[in-house]
Amino acid sequence: MTSPFVSPARAIRLLPDQLISQIAAGEVIERPSAVVKELLENALDAGATQVTVRLEAGGVKRISVCDNGRGIPRDDMPLALARHATSKIASLTELESVLSLGFRGEALASIASVAQLTLTARTADDAHAWEIGDNGGEPAPSSGAVGTTVDVRELYFNTPARRKFLKSDQTEYGHCAEVVRRIALARPDVSFTVSHNGKTTEHWVASDLAKRSEQILGKDFASARLPLTEAAGPLRLEGYIGLPTASRMRADCQYFYVNGRFVRDKLLTHAVRAAYEDVLHGDRFPSYVLKLELDPTLVDVNVHPSKIEVRFRDSRAVHHFVFHALSAALAQTSATAGGTAPAPQPAASVAGMLPQRREPQQQASFGAEFAPRFGNNAGGGVPQSLASYGALFSGLREPAAPQAREGMPPYTAGTTAAGSLEAFASAAQETSPASTPTEFPLGFALAQLHGIFILAQNAAGLVLVDMHAAHERILYEQFKQSLDADTVQVQPLLIPVTFHADAIEVGTVEENGDTLSALGFDIAVMSPTTLAVRAIPALLKNADAQSLARDVLRDVREYGGSRVLVERRNELLGTLACHTAVRANRILTVPEMNALLRQMEATERADQCNHGRPTWVQLALSDLDRLFLRGQ
Repeated sequence: MTSPFVSPARAIRLLPDQLISQIAAGEVIERPSAVVKELLENALDAGATQVTVRLEAGGVKRISVCDNGRGIPRDDMPLALARHATSKIASLTELESVLSLGFRGEALASIASVAQLTLTARTADDAHAWEIGDNGGEPAPSSGAVGTTVDVRELYFNTPARRKFLKSDQTEYGHCAEVVRRIALARPDVSFTVSHNGKTTEHWVASDLAKRSEQILGKDFASARLPLTEAAGPLRLEGYIGLPTASRMRADCQYFYVNGRFVRDKLLTHAVRAAYEDVLHGDRFPSYVLKLELDPTLVDVNVHPSKIEVRFRDSRAVHHFVFHALSAALAQTSATAGGTAPAPQPAASVAGMLPQRREPQQQASFGAEFAPRFGNNAGGGVPQSLASYGALFSGLREPAAPQAREGMPPYTAGTTAAGSLEAFASAAQETSPASTPTEFPLGFALAQLHGIFILAQNAAGLVLVDMHAAHERILYEQFKQSLDADTVQVQPLLIPVTFHADAIEVGTVEENGDTLSALGFDIAVMSPTTLAVRAIPALLKNADAQSLARDVLRDVREYGGSRVLVERRNELLGTLACHTAVRANRILTVPEMNALLRQMEATERADQCNHGRPTWVQLALSDLDRLFLRGQ
């Protein structure tokens, strides 16, 4: 019995041109939005500064794209509708260094094979416009301004099977509108107008990326974004990235461009995700508009007919550059480096109450003038014994101050927190306390709430701090710095902690001694069923040694020693930090709370813990006034 899936024997023959174009259209013209994309790219390649897109029935009934570009000369118009005809490349060398958005020369031919297409164009040298249809023939005189108008009607009219796969008109319009948004973000210097069924839905005048991204991604993105500009060798990255606290449940506000072309590249997506890895909460997604520019010979855009995929000649270098550029920008999300305090969720009675973003000129003085000195708070903070500051962090390294301030003893790296703080405390008593409050953006502690939150007062108003999340971030960053510098300080235990272990845990210790040593652990095999913890990282000296050892061994066993130090390192360090950070219901003294605030101010990414949860929020005095209806 012959299988119904076996094709009958036929002679080899050439396919008709019309069928070839329809096959090509299956790759290029997937849905109406693909037509919009191809026509917009042609308009921009022609130097357009104003583009108008008109849609009917989601683009299925009609798509019209009109631009004010260079236009097409009359004699070239018949050729423009032919397959593989283009003015953008002429050789393989030009293909390998292409900077235009289009270059295949098959878009108009593919569209004409599945729809009714009319092309109207006029150059600056023409006295009037010319028009040609998809049925060929000579161009006929027409009316129109300088530029090009492509009118596409009845998409898939001659391939009804493909038309059945289209969604509703509104869904198809949504895809078309998204394509326009992508291209509009890439070219903020171009004006775009979109209409659907005769009604204008979008209009963006020529502006800069800051304004265009606010128009398209919304004011929420504009109020919670960080500017980014980095360059290294032939690579340059610029744009805006959203703060971790402004993350979204869906990856619907992510726009990455390579040499002006919107792309979806796994390499670039992974680099961005890795940079956000330890500041995002749960399965949330960051928002960003990023533009990567590089020598066109270093990237291959001729990977897929849709041109949405690319390949880099040195993918590892590109990944490394993007990752570190974003990591450096996200490191600014701290109290002293220009980050924005996470906004409290507005309740129904306080709708619209949002903390105000600090201006950059106000932020700069915090980082440049930070020094570990703690004078009396003239702004109304709680009086305290200055010499006891830092008791909570007596075993931690303090960040070096940028410079010694007038009247203050020079900061000496390597001294313990308690020792250095005593020296600063005595000097601080001789300085004017009136200048102190503005130097500390997180202010001074007032009290502890339910053993969970720290209430502090700063120049702007009230600060609420989640002490566990804040301490967790501090420890986490110090772990990373120590491991990166290969300077993990080890704390030998006076009495080794022994515990019962199974054969797998014992084998893990025997096989991964170097990995454990790199992490600051000295775990010895005492017997086939007993392990002894003889040393742990100094930063974890107050933690439960047995629990730490079991957690480390579990991760090393599950992911492998070398992989833990490379791919899973941050997760492991996060686990260690979480174990060691102060727990809820632990009562802190005011000096301990203030020491925590000072450490937060000196720690990168201190606005979130390593799980992405916010560590502090700011309530301005104006917010509190609105809560109590003061002045109303």
